[in-house]
Amino acid sequence: MTNAELALLSLLAERPRYGYEIEQLIEQRGMRAWTELGFSSIYYLLKKLARQGHLKGRRIPGTGAPSRVIYSLTTAGASAFRRAVVSALATPARTPPSFLLGLSSLPAISSAQSRRALAQYLARLEDRAKQLKAQRRLQAPLPDFVDAMFSYSLALTRGEIAWVRRFRDHLRRRPRSRSPIGRSPAGFPPSIPSPSRRRSHEET
Repeated sequence: MTNAELALLSLLAERPRYGYEIEQLIEQRGMRAWTELGFSSIYYLLKKLARQGHLKGRRIPGTGAPSRVIYSLTTAGASAFRRAVVSALATPARTPPSFLLGLSSLPAISSAQSRRALAQYLARLEDRAKQLKAQRRLQAPLPDFVDAMFSYSLALTRGEIAWVRRFRDHLRRRPRSRSPIGRSPAGFPPSIPSPSRRRSHEET
């Protein structure tokens, strides 16, 4: 079960809901920060989960407005949801691979480029922390399990902010050494030369 499917089932486990109500709740709880749930994908996933037997839909006629479908969990859906919740709580998430790939490729860029990139990353993390705090404050008081979602997300974001600051300061202090094809941090492989530099090496 994907995290987006689990997120939808978690909202419907609280009580039956229709698509637009789910969209509003996802926005209010800041769930897009950790789930891949676009507005259009909500309806696609609701229909998919219904086809799989996890949900059932009941069409409610509208008074002077289009009818809407209220979705709720089936018995099979509730069982699958509980199993997925236990698995999600028992399995630590992997670190975002794009950031790890960036770290593994640091020798390919200059010290100035790495500092600028980390400064941008840090600024975005700080913006995320501010948004989480604001969303949590606006919706207070929250049910314990919803407040725990904000508390956990804030703790992760603050921890990452602290780590990035330490690593940025470490890069500032780290001595740099010359290599035959460019400058690179001490202890790292040499940086990748530019095309023009590669041509000059080949000509010699």
